[in-house]
This record gives sequence, C-alpha cells and structure tokens, in this order.
Amino acid sequence: MSKLAYTLNRITRRDLIKVSAAGAAVASCGWCLGSSTVSAQEKKWKITLVQGVKGDEFYVSMACGASVAAAEAGVELTVDGPTKFDATLQTPLLAAVVQSKPDAILIAPNDRTAMIAPIQEAIDAGIVVFTVDTKIEADLAIANIASDNVEGGKIAAKALADLIGGKGSVYVTNTKAGISTTDQRQQGFEEGIKAYPDIKYLGAEYNNDDPTTAASQTAAILQANSDLAGIFGTNLFGAEGAATAVTEAGKTGQVKIVGFDAGPKQVQDLKNGVVDVLIAQHPYDIGYQAVKMAADYLTTKTAPAEKVVATGYTVVTRDNMDQDEVKKYLYVADCSEIPTSPATPTS
Repeated sequence: MSKLAYTLNRITRRDLIKVSAAGAAVASCGWCLGSSTVSAQEKKWKITLVQGVKGDEFYVSMACGASVAAAEAGVELTVDGPTKFDATLQTPLLAAVVQSKPDAILIAPNDRTAMIAPIQEAIDAGIVVFTVDTKIEADLAIANIASDNVEGGKIAAKALADLIGGKGSVYVTNTKAGISTTDQRQQGFEEGIKAYPDIKYLGAEYNNDDPTTAASQTAAILQANSDLAGIFGTNLFGAEGAATAVTEAGKTGQVKIVGFDAGPKQVQDLKNGVVDVLIAQHPYDIGYQAVKMAADYLTTKTAPAEKVVATGYTVVTRDNMDQDEVKKYLYVADCSEIPTSPATPTS
C-alpha cells in the first residue's frame, strides 16, 4: 500500500450505517428532492437541512447520513438547497424555510459574512440553528459540525509533497474568497508546505468555481514555471480545471495533482490518472452527527459540550480506492449507493 494510504478520523462511523436504517433511508429517498417523514413519536421535531448546493454529491452524502439519523431519532427531516453555491440564492431559500417554522435548521452557509444576518433572522424567529460543513464569522449557531479544513489542507500539503519527492514548485487553485472551508484549506496547505524547504510555493489564484478559469490560470502558471511539480485544487472545479491544463500541456503524470473531495467524477479522474490523490471528507458523518445533536438539543435544551465538532478525512489513492475502509467514504449521487454493511471503522 502507498505511504499516502492513511486515514485521519476524529469521529468514526460507530455503526452509523445500519442495515435497517439504511433501508429506511433508501425507502424514503424522495427527500433527495424534497422532504421525508419518519416514524412517529410523541413529539415529532421538524428539522430542515439547508445544503450548500442542491445535487452536489458531497451534500447528497450528507443528507443520506442526516436521513438515517432522523429515522433513528424519530424526527421529520426536510432537505433543500440553492441551485448554485451563492449566498444571494441561499438567502431567500433560508427565508422560505424560516416561514415553514421548523424546530431546527442545519445550514451550510454559502458565505461566512453574507449569511450572518439571514441566520440571525432564523434565530430571532425562535428556530434552533446548527451550521454544517461551512460556518459564519459570528458565534450564533448552537454548534458547527464540519471537517477541520485547516487540517485537511495540511494533509493535502503532505500528500503533494510525498508525490513530488519533497522538491519543485507547487501552486494552489482556489475557488472564491470568503468561503470558510476553502479559505481554511488554503491556509492549512500554506502552513503545511512550509515544512518542506526544497518546495517553492507559487501562491494561489481564485477561479470563481469555474473549471475553465482554473484551466486558463493553470496553463499560465505552467508556461511561466517549467519546474512546476504539483498542484492542489481546493475543490472539485479547481482540480478539474488544473487537470485539463496539465493534460493539454502533455504533462499528465509529471505534474501531480491533489484534489479535495471524492465525488464520482473525481474518483473516476483518480482511476484514470488525471489526478493523483483525493482528500475525502466524511459528509455522511457530518449529516448524521448534526441531526443527532439537533434532536438531542431540542429534547434536552442542553447545549453540546463542544461548539465545534470535527469529523475526519480519508486520503484516497489508486492503491487503496477499492478497499472497503476507503470506499465507504466516497461520495454518492443517491442514498441507494451507500453500502448497508460497511467494514468496521477504525478509531
């Protein structure tokens, strides 16, 4: 197994996917496009998950975990999200959710400052709010359940340094300024790459979440830096655009690419040699933990011990991508794709 084939976990699945629960999630898969109602209880709490963007496999996987937790806790779960990762689209959607009067909202804010006021309005309406994946620059939510994105950036730096033998120039293609997750991944990468004195960091550019822009920017970096050895894409579109530029330059395999997240297209790119390593988050675990915490809070009115709950990462390589312990963390387009009896997680 490659030395890159390691997994960092802070919260493990702990049997998060059970055969009966997964069956319930699949049976109610209509929530993928709307809402699902689960088993009745004396007080059926209503919880809405507002995704960062509808249809993205990361958020689909998160909703799968949330659906299983909702079934176990006996709460009613509704899932929705904007069609683009854009605060101007998420704001009116959140306002509509507030009008539906759920007991709790779990939200992945599209902007860490622009979403402060809309979230405050939800709280002012008496709704409990937890943030998931992303967060805001205000201490409003009961808790944030997410990956430690600074740590994820450091893991990416180590993975890329290992791929290029600890020498050469490296570059970061980022998405948009102001998104907490990708800002922190860049921060972690920059901190991590300092440990390698023979690696020159060329800096980062923003591609506006557009693979065509990322490809154009990367092509210019390739032309100006003949010693470019590695690229870190902070999300799907950055890695995709970088891969296009590297392929068109005839340098596939020479310039190594580390991408963040592990959706179906990214996994296929890894298999095809377009990218070399994927840093997979555990979105299923984020959704599961968030619903459990929200249900507990609604029932007990006791805040969780930790305001920030960090889930883990799995480094996915061509050497380990077919192993059960890794496959269970690859993102899905539909809950039916989740294994009903995954391998026992490591702690």
